Amino acid sequence: MNKVALVTGSTRGCGRAIAVELGRLGMTVFVTGRTTRTEKSPLNRPETIEDTADLVDAAGGRGIPVRCDFTSVSDVDALRERIESEVDGQLDILVNDVWGGDHMAQMWTPFWESDLDMALNLVHNSLDTHLIALHRMLPLILRKKGGIVIEVTDGDVDDYVGAGVPYHLVKCGIRALGRSLGVLLGEQGCVGMAVTPGFLRSEAMLDHFQVTEENWRDAPGKTAPADFEWSETPTYLGRGVAALVQDPDIARYAGKTVASWTLMHEYGFTDVDGTRPDFGAVLAGRKEQARL
Repeated sequence: MNKVALVTGSTRGCGRAIAVELGRLGMTVFVTGRTTRTEKSPLNRPETIEDTADLVDAAGGRGIPVRCDFTSVSDVDALRERIESEVDGQLDILVNDVWGGDHMAQMWTPFWESDLDMALNLVHNSLDTHLIALHRMLPLILRKKGGIVIEVTDGDVDDYVGAGVPYHLVKCGIRALGRSLGVLLGEQGCVGMAVTPGFLRSEAMLDHFQVTEENWRDAPGKTAPADFEWSETPTYLGRGVAALVQDPDIARYAGKTVASWTLMHEYGFTDVDGTRPDFGAVLAGRKEQARL
């Protein structure tokens, strides 16, 4: 597939998995984030953009790692210049997954008792970054019809279910971006939308619950909530996005936020262990149905 994709925030988690699965389709993928083999982000995680690019290469694509802090307009401008110089400005797919707010999310602290600076920084780090990326990259997407922009959020509805006001604001805001892009890009012959994973079994989440991908099933009800039983790897959403971008009728999802489990039912893919987690069924209280 002779296409070029940019995945923001692809150092780890869903961003990494999406980049790899797009690479598996033979795409050139610009892999972006703040952590390189010589420089770490404030999260101090071990994963790097070079590692992700290597995984894209191994999957059959071409990974191009570019360090980029999406709070910095000049960094994003430099990234755009790299796209202009390396692939003549071709950009067919933008997956906007930049986040990096875990260390600022005061999820279970009443907002009026929380640290205001941390709350404001969370919003800046996790919502302004999406706006900056869109402002600078949409002109590349819109150079020809058929471009796709996918915002990555958490949850497919705007109901408040805890997790803190700033976090809720960010994730609702990203869903709102998906709705806006659905209209605006549709007028230009392109598609804008949002996607969400379920209970994500990311590298950071495994560390948080003190397990690995090999023994994670020991965690539910012990180091992790019981619902972790229905968790999913980042690859699950990655496979969903890969199926989406190959769908000639992807425009039917324009403006919507589509969950990994919805994509699974539509396209029939599995997680890496062969299961088909349906966290939507868990949220709806149909846990037996979620055992696929």
